[in-house]
Amino acid sequence: MAVLKRLEEALRFLGENCGLAIQWLEDIVEYLEDNTVADERYLANLKKALKNLRELQNDEEKARLDGGLLEAALDKLENEFRQLLTENSVPLPMAAALGDQACIAPSPLPVSVIHKLQAILGRLKANNRLEKCISIYVEVRSSNVRASLQALNLDYLEISVSEFNDVQSIEGYIGQWGKHLEFAVKHLFEAEYKLCNDVFERMGLDVWMGCFSRIAAQAGILAFLQFGKTVTESKKDPIKLLKLLDIFASLNKLRLDFNRLFGGAACAEIQNLTRDLIKSVIDGAAEIFWELLLQVELQRQSPPPLDGNVPRLVSFITDYCNKLLGDDYKPILTQVLIIHRSWKRQSFQEKLLVTEILNIVKAVELNLETWIKAYEDPMLMNFFAMNNHWHLYKHLKGTKLGDLLGDSWLREHENYKEYYSTIFLRESWGKLPSHLSREGLILFSGGRATARDLVKKRLKKFNEVFDEMYGKQSGWVMPERDLREKTCQLIVQAVVPVYRSYMQNYGPLVEQEASSTKYAKYTVQKLEEMLSCLYRPKPVRHASLRGRQFSGKYGNGMPDLRRTASAVV
Repeated sequence: MAVLKRLEEALRFLGENCGLAIQWLEDIVEYLEDNTVADERYLANLKKALKNLRELQNDEEKARLDGGLLEAALDKLENEFRQLLTENSVPLPMAAALGDQACIAPSPLPVSVIHKLQAILGRLKANNRLEKCISIYVEVRSSNVRASLQALNLDYLEISVSEFNDVQSIEGYIGQWGKHLEFAVKHLFEAEYKLCNDVFERMGLDVWMGCFSRIAAQAGILAFLQFGKTVTESKKDPIKLLKLLDIFASLNKLRLDFNRLFGGAACAEIQNLTRDLIKSVIDGAAEIFWELLLQVELQRQSPPPLDGNVPRLVSFITDYCNKLLGDDYKPILTQVLIIHRSWKRQSFQEKLLVTEILNIVKAVELNLETWIKAYEDPMLMNFFAMNNHWHLYKHLKGTKLGDLLGDSWLREHENYKEYYSTIFLRESWGKLPSHLSREGLILFSGGRATARDLVKKRLKKFNEVFDEMYGKQSGWVMPERDLREKTCQLIVQAVVPVYRSYMQNYGPLVEQEASSTKYAKYTVQKLEEMLSCLYRPKPVRHASLRGRQFSGKYGNGMPDLRRTASAVV
């Protein structure tokens, strides 16, 4: 810097005295021309030298005055500027990012280095090289930020709508996105914002804010915003609402930081993308929420499950509405709906949210009533009704949604479960022991052979009815373990003791024959084992994650819940 200063002083001296030399030469040329003292060749060379001196008076031609020495010195300063930045720019360790640190990060460069950078900037600005310095600064610092983010594995930010089927297939990325964005804003861009101000403060607000804007854009803030926008452009489905609320919560948490860091005119592109993302999130979330009731109603015409199971729509809605009413989502959803309605100049009251969710639950109840009536098999109808009334009672009792619906509502569904359970057992397995009647056996006087024939006939009938009933109901599903075990226990109590007593008393009449297995088909232990294993859920088969579009029907009243709420417990 000292040598450069002396060189500039020397060039300034030459530049200032160049005018005097030109005046002398002009006088000499004029004299020679007027008095014809010199020949034309000598005079032409003198005029050429005069022309060169006149050109040297221009600042743009100073390099010719010093043979390019000044430009070489300035190039060396630029390299020193780059070297200082590069040597002192170290990626932020991930360990620091994971802790609960203060929002404002410390300056990532030593004060002595900042002072050197400021001194170099001053000399380069004086020589019209400020823009080159800014480009070097942006290149080095944005590269450093990218290196800090690289350990987070942010490849998912580049995903496009065409690369995933639905929000469920990337919901893990959405959760990471919020944490990564917070880290980038609070720990990386915050530090760069402060450093730009420290290094370029003498250059003016527009300069350092413009420099920070370029660093933020090149380091990846635009990719973060674009990923959020990609999520908003994906297919509509209920799970997308939760993910949009997650995105809104992340952005809202960083709202003050965004306004402070990216509020300047230089960050217009970031501001526009952020506003566009927030609008898309709010519009998308509100649209899905207000359409949910209609989507539930549309499933009413779908056939009920063939296995009597709890439809995924029912299990999904109970879990989903509880999430919307929970402490994690209700405040966010309320804020989103308030903003959305304010854009339409409409007021919002919290009871609108609660009323809409209660209407959704009522729609589910109407769906269940319709599906119960749709069964042609009375036993399957009672089985299905028992399943679903118990599900509503069990999964809503003690929840925020259950509290809204009230104890009388819950007791009503519990009573309905008991009612349909009683009818189911009485009209199905409860009739089976009647086929093992002892009538005519105790007082029968026709002999052992006749008694054997009567026992064979009744055991054969019992086996036929049992096989038919078991074959049909072995494909039915009761997802709640407590209800399944209790129901199986009641079936065992209704059938096994009667069968055991009958076989103990009359089994010997047929067990000694060659065709005994035709009548004494099941041991007591086997019968009890078979009945105890009824209604167990089938293993879930995980196939592709291709889901259904929410604007259409779920299909059999069941949304795709592979990643949310299963119909199988």
